[in-house]
Amino acid sequence: MGFWRRLFGRTSGDDLKAQRLDYLNEALALERQGDYEAALTSYRLALRDHPNDARILQNMAIAFTKTRRLDEAIRHYRRALELDSGLAGAHYGLAFLLLRRGDPDGAERHLKSFLAQPPRGPDAQRWIEHATQALEDLGAPPGPRAISAEAP
Repeated sequence: MGFWRRLFGRTSGDDLKAQRLDYLNEALALERQGDYEAALTSYRLALRDHPNDARILQNMAIAFTKTRRLDEAIRHYRRALELDSGLAGAHYGLAFLLLRRGDPDGAERHLKSFLAQPPRGPDAQRWIEHATQALEDLGAPPGPRAISAEAP
C-alpha cells in the first residue's frame, strides 16, 4: 500500500516522519562502511529534523574529524557541549583536537571534564587511560575521576 500512496501523492505525516527518522541510522551505517562524506549528508538531514540533538552533532564532529575538517569538527563538538555539557565523548574528542591545534589549556579543561564523568562499558577504561595519560603529558593533575569504568 505504501507504494501506491507515494505514487499518487497520498503520504501521511506519519510516513514522512518515519522516513526522516531513518537519516540517523543511515548515517551510522554509512560511517561503519567508511563513507564519511555520505554520512555527513545524512547527519545534516537528521539535524534538520532535530536541530538540538547533541548526539547528532557529536557524531557529525567525529565524521568531520575523519575527513580532516578539524575546524568543523571543533565547531560541532562545541555546539554539542552547549546543548549537553555532560557529553563525555564530545569532551574527549574536542580535547584531542585542541591539542592538535596547540591549545593545551583548552585540552586540559576538556580532558578533566571527560574524566569527571567518564563513559561506562567494555571499552571505556581504554579511553580513560588515554585521557589520563594525555593530562600527565601536559603536566596537569588528572583531577576527580572514576576509579574504574565498571563502577556502578
